[in-house]
Amino acid sequence: MTTRVLIVEDEALAAEAHASYVARLDGFEVAGTARSAGEAARFLAADGAVDLVLLDMHLPDGHGLGLLQRMRAAGQLCDVIAVTAARDTDVVRHAVAQGVVLYLLKPFTFATFRAKLEQYAAYRAQLDAATDEVAQDEVDRMLGSLRPVAGADLPKGMSADTMREVTAALRASDVPLSASEVAAVVGASRVTARRYLEHLADTGSAERQPRYGSGGRPELEYRCL
Repeated sequence: MTTRVLIVEDEALAAEAHASYVARLDGFEVAGTARSAGEAARFLAADGAVDLVLLDMHLPDGHGLGLLQRMRAAGQLCDVIAVTAARDTDVVRHAVAQGVVLYLLKPFTFATFRAKLEQYAAYRAQLDAATDEVAQDEVDRMLGSLRPVAGADLPKGMSADTMREVTAALRASDVPLSASEVAAVVGASRVTARRYLEHLADTGSAERQPRYGSGGRPELEYRCL
């Protein structure tokens, strides 16, 4: 299923960059771009098939939180990722309280952008596959897909951004992945991908198991727990 994305960003270059980033990701498409809160509100009123809004907080005709309030009051329940330079703790608190699922601080690289949207994609995939009633562990897994991997306890030489990308790749996959397959997704070497995968397995965040059927020594594959 394709996730249709509305980009709400007043800076032309940033809006173009975010649109190009979305276009590079499998399973996502740009539904439109709005340069103001008013334009975004009109777009959402006319197009009820938007799944995700990438929302800047500093808009020329109001704050992003004001637009979010209008969206919810109008019954528009599409998910929202804040894509903003706003670092004020109070803004973050209100954004979370109003249902922002992820918060992406500018400036950022494409790798960080991709990791965030892949976290979101993993959450949506689990939500879409769920039955009408869910058990506690299913809810935990869904919400866990939105939680970034903490980087404070990573071994020396390992990057929190790369760890998030590797974890997002595992979460987005319906089947276990090998180090080579993860490397292809995140754009890293097989050796690098395996190092991160082994760390996830060693810390209990992923399960490793042999993959048989290719002849010779079995390759290891990994899945998120």
